[in-house]
Amino acid sequence: MSTLTAPAPASGPKEPPDSSERHRLSVAGGLAALSLDALASVAYGPEAIVLVLALAGGAGMGFTMPVTLAIALLLAVLTLSYRQVIAAFPGGGGAYGVAKTYFGRRTSLVAAASLLIDYVLNVAVSVAAGVAALTSAVPALLPYTVWLCLAALALVTAVNLRGIAHSARAFIGPAVVYVGAILLVVVAGLLRSAPAVPPAHVAQAHNLETVGVLLLLRAFANGCAALTGVEAIANAVPSFRRPRARRAQRAEVALGALLGAMLVGVAALIGKFSITPVPGVTVLAQVTKASLGDGPLFYVVQLSTVVLLALAANTSFGGLPVLARLLAEDNNLPHVFALQADRQVHRYGIAFLSAASAVLLVAAGGAMNALVPLFAIGVFVGFTISQAGMVRHWAGSRPAGWRWRAALNGSGALLTLVAALVVTVSKFGEGGWLVAVALPLIVAAMSWVNRCYARIGRRLELGRTPAPPRPRRSLVVVPVQSVNRLACEALTAALSLGDRVVAVHIAQPGEERDARRFAEDWERWHPDVELVQLADERRRLDQPLVGYLANVPEPHVFVLIAEVEPEHAWERMLQNQRGAVLARALRRRTDAVVCRMRMRVGPAAA
Repeated sequence: MSTLTAPAPASGPKEPPDSSERHRLSVAGGLAALSLDALASVAYGPEAIVLVLALAGGAGMGFTMPVTLAIALLLAVLTLSYRQVIAAFPGGGGAYGVAKTYFGRRTSLVAAASLLIDYVLNVAVSVAAGVAALTSAVPALLPYTVWLCLAALALVTAVNLRGIAHSARAFIGPAVVYVGAILLVVVAGLLRSAPAVPPAHVAQAHNLETVGVLLLLRAFANGCAALTGVEAIANAVPSFRRPRARRAQRAEVALGALLGAMLVGVAALIGKFSITPVPGVTVLAQVTKASLGDGPLFYVVQLSTVVLLALAANTSFGGLPVLARLLAEDNNLPHVFALQADRQVHRYGIAFLSAASAVLLVAAGGAMNALVPLFAIGVFVGFTISQAGMVRHWAGSRPAGWRWRAALNGSGALLTLVAALVVTVSKFGEGGWLVAVALPLIVAAMSWVNRCYARIGRRLELGRTPAPPRPRRSLVVVPVQSVNRLACEALTAALSLGDRVVAVHIAQPGEERDARRFAEDWERWHPDVELVQLADERRRLDQPLVGYLANVPEPHVFVLIAEVEPEHAWERMLQNQRGAVLARALRRRTDAVVCRMRMRVGPAAA
């Protein structure tokens, strides 16, 4: 367990100090590392809208652009809102940081839990979607779907373990190709008077639904899947180079502009070319054929989409470790999540994200459709909380123009709340209930971790000045098995540590001859150290020593366990693990300070 600290103060305008900038993000790098999820949603967001509207036939398809414009409006509100969140909370955390400051710990945990769920689902969905596109092109790979998913996940994980800036550099190329390809499709399609390849059509069902508010809300809820990932930049502000907040704001605005242009452009082409859902062919593929034909450019767009869908998981790898660090600093997650390795990498956050996503992929059999219904629920909870918190932020600080800013955030909170409710209700039977159950369970788990740290903090009297330290009489106990150089080194070290040193030899039943031989060797050696010989009828190694320590008079007891450090790692399998068994038992059942001394063997120690 790491050293406990008091909960971190509320985020303010002061940025966290950091001397290393080389492994942090530029604006372009931030888009590549943290926005691939949102950018890749162009591949399935418009299709999700069309799938619902097509239930009402041609009348329903006529609402594709209005629904998309509503989503684009919500995107604009979210972009401006998170730009303000970045300025107010440059320490990162997004919805979590806002909720912690303005709504208290419990609401902040709800926001954090929703983001954690969304990050894990984003990785699973992105990897599954990329593999699904690959197996659609190469059906022979279909039986290996799960293994391909795990391989893609391992690749993205390995890249991120080298640092977020390194992963950003690796993903800038695919992101540029993808965005350029989609914009080329939009521009070429808008300039065409007729489709290059006439779109395919399927016969409509006889029982068409009526275009009503419920149908439009369902289409809006489905299309809102395109907004997942918009918050990732605000969650990972500390990952940017200085000035962090300004670079993050620019990246957020660039993301909103690119995503909005692509969504509206694809929706315009869907209406212009009368695109309808066709089994086995994605809506984006139909739009691309209508704009560019079925030549080489079509395959460039499809390939770039496959690659970006697989890499979209990188958004979570940039956002979740930073969020986990903030939660750990506030004692809501184990402190190990706050540890950083070289290259500014939070390895434990990355490991958790990778493991949780792998479990989901295996459980779902790598099937994207089994995961998508869960995708958009959690993130809209975070959207609503963050924007409601920003309303309180503006009402409290009241800077110039605070009224229109509060109105902007308030309307955004209302829209995202409606979207969250609609998505939850419409997707509840398709797996949304899992998120509804998981969210309170995660909140309860984080609350339990917080209570554990609070209880330990009280016992350690954190925040109080302890009495000055004073020396006490101490005992050093050294378990010895035989008279050799290892025992000599251990006793030499023990004599310099404590006031009294006792060597303890533990004999097993049937080893009386070995015990006598050890006593004779000890007498010949005569190290001027008290020897205590113990035995146990049940051949237990730890119980005799634990029982002996319970009766020593000294208030401070050290147990020095000497072990051989082999020259080669493979030689560890030759060791009997007696030291590990003793150390584990002593830590669990006594208050003794356990020290494990390593003596190296090999050419250097010969």
